[in-house]
Amino acid sequence: MTGTLVLAGTPIGDTADAPPRLAQELAGADVVAAEDTRRLRRLTQALGVRPGGRIVSYFEGNEAARTPELVEELAGGARVLLVTDAGMPSVSDPGYRLVAAAVERGVRVTAVPGPSAVLTALALSGLPVDRFCFEGFLPRKAGERLGRLREAAGERRTLVYFEAPHRLDATLGAMAEVFGPQRRAAVCRELTKTYEEVRRGPLAELAEWAAEGVRGEITVVVEGAPEPGPQELGPAELVRRVRIREEAGERRKEAIAAVASEAGLPKREVFDAVVDAKNAEKAGNAGNAEKAGNAGNAGKAGKAKNAE
Repeated sequence: MTGTLVLAGTPIGDTADAPPRLAQELAGADVVAAEDTRRLRRLTQALGVRPGGRIVSYFEGNEAARTPELVEELAGGARVLLVTDAGMPSVSDPGYRLVAAAVERGVRVTAVPGPSAVLTALALSGLPVDRFCFEGFLPRKAGERLGRLREAAGERRTLVYFEAPHRLDATLGAMAEVFGPQRRAAVCRELTKTYEEVRRGPLAELAEWAAEGVRGEITVVVEGAPEPGPQELGPAELVRRVRIREEAGERRKEAIAAVASEAGLPKREVFDAVVDAKNAEKAGNAGNAEKAGNAGNAGKAGKAKNAE
C-alpha cells in the first residue's frame, strides 16, 4: 500500500490559530517536509509538540530535486507531512509539484485545513466576496506588471494579490493607472499579528499612502470591474477595451470577440468600431502630413521669393 501526503495549513501570524490536527500530524508523520526548518522548529516549540519523523527542507530552491525522493517515500508507504512558512502549501508556496507527482503515482493526498491570508483578507476587505480570483504575486518588472494588470482590467470578480512591501506603492500606482484611480481596494497588512492593519479606499488614495513606506506581509484586495452601463458602451469605450487586450498579447480577432461577449453586443458592432477608429486615425495622420507638406512648400516658396 502507498502512503499518504498531508498538506497542512500553518498559522499566518498568531500561532494560537493552528488547528489541533496540525500537532497530531507533526507528531505522527514519518517525514515532515518544511519550507524553512528553523521556522518549523519555532512552531513546534510554540505548539509543545515533538515531530516523530525525519525533517527535511522543501523550498523553492530544492523543490524540483527533492520531489522524486519524497514520492518514493510515499510510494513505499510513508506518511509525509508538507508545511510552509505560513498558510496552505501550494498557494503561492511550494507544494504543487509534489501534489501533482503524488497524484500521478496514485498516492492519496489529503489536507489539514488552516489559516489562509487570501480568505482572511477577502473577509476583512469589505468588498464583494461572492466571486473572486487569486492572482498571486505580480511580476517585478514594471512593463510585465502592467501587462498582467491589463489582462485583468475587465475582470468583474474581486481580485486578490500578494505583494512585497517595498513594491506596494508601485503596484498600487499601476493598478490605479489600469483599473482607474477610484476603483475600491483594501491593503491588508500583518494579518493576525500584533500590528495588523487594514487600509481601505480608492486605489489612488492607497497608492499615495503607500508611497510613505509600508512594512510587513501584504495582501491586496481589489474590487472587480463595474458592470458596464449604457453610457460606457459607445464606440470609444469598445475600442479602448480591445486595445487593452491587444496590449496584453491577444490577437485582434480574439480581443474583439471577448469585448463583444463582455458587452453583450454582436462582434460586428465591435469590429466596426475598431475599423472606424483605425480609419479616423489614418485620416488624422494623413491630414497632419498634408499640413506639414503645405508648410514645407510654403517655406520653399518664401525662400525662392527672397532669392529673387
